[in-house]
Amino acid sequence: MAVALLVALPIYADGYNTNWYYEVDKKSAWQGDLTARLKAIEGVFEGQLGVYVQNLASGEAFSWRAHDPWYLASLIKIPVAAQVLAERQAGTLTLDDRLTLARSDFVDGAGPTNWHDPGTPISIRYLMEQMITVSDNTATDMLIDRVGLAAVNARARAMIAASGGNPDEMGPISKLVGVRQGVYGELHPDARELGGMDFIALRQHSVSQRGQALARVLGVSTDTFAQPDYDHAFDAYEATGENVGTLSAFGDLLASLHPARQAGAMEDVNDEQRQTLLALMLRTRSGKQRLQAGMGSVISFAHKTGTQQRRSCDAGIAERTNAVMATQGPWVIVTCTRGPEAVSAHERALARVGEALRYSGALGKAW
Repeated sequence: MAVALLVALPIYADGYNTNWYYEVDKKSAWQGDLTARLKAIEGVFEGQLGVYVQNLASGEAFSWRAHDPWYLASLIKIPVAAQVLAERQAGTLTLDDRLTLARSDFVDGAGPTNWHDPGTPISIRYLMEQMITVSDNTATDMLIDRVGLAAVNARARAMIAASGGNPDEMGPISKLVGVRQGVYGELHPDARELGGMDFIALRQHSVSQRGQALARVLGVSTDTFAQPDYDHAFDAYEATGENVGTLSAFGDLLASLHPARQAGAMEDVNDEQRQTLLALMLRTRSGKQRLQAGMGSVISFAHKTGTQQRRSCDAGIAERTNAVMATQGPWVIVTCTRGPEAVSAHERALARVGEALRYSGALGKAW
């Protein structure tokens, strides 16, 4: 009995070679079960879910709003790390090289880099660890400055194309301070001239008070603002397309890191560099109450999380520790949520998505 395969072999205008990629045009029984479970989760969540799953061994893929644009938040730190490792392979830097922390480097958010004094030399190895495992924003911007924002964007596109995806489904990546300038700039254009320390001060205010705090910093009236509040400003910023992409495209980006999908597609990021990054992602300490909480300890999950205003993500490569069949992985999983204000609501929803993946059979026989 013939098995129909959908062979995706596009060659995009920018010349990326994608001739080794395939995706199975197939819907196993677990897909209907998973769809029903996601509908139930979304009904309780009172927001929207986006889920993309692909078995890297069989090629079978599942999408739930995965072809819609989503704000990817700190997921963009993965291509930053990949570019750093590409330059390590090329010999233009080592992980023991030190970058000097400047006062202008500080960005609000998680991570210990902000605990250091300006003028402190910090190793690239340390910055990489903090960027991936605890999503340190200051570390990220220092690394972007070292390798160049244009190179990071080119790396993201190359990673997507290496797995046969369409690089145009991911918008431009910005620095983390640029996100703040973009969001507050939607309230008032003068905010685009503020620096990291200004945004650290603004973050001391509750979301509902940040508009008034910004008006005081800029010496303007809130009547001059283009958006009524911070929530609307973030929506307007997301609409610009910065740090936005489809979950399926980001799944392709992740797939480029795994040996199951490598055939010399990214020779400038060899197996040693990919394994270094995957090992970092296995040590991720943020988001313990997200997908991993629902999937359980049987799954090894090399992942990265992202959190922003009313938005959360969790994405990585999952493997069963007892996998013995092609139908048992590895899997790329990319999930994002948007809606409620409380981060805890997003984390509960993502944990339930993890449970849905587990019990539907999406990750092989349920356990």
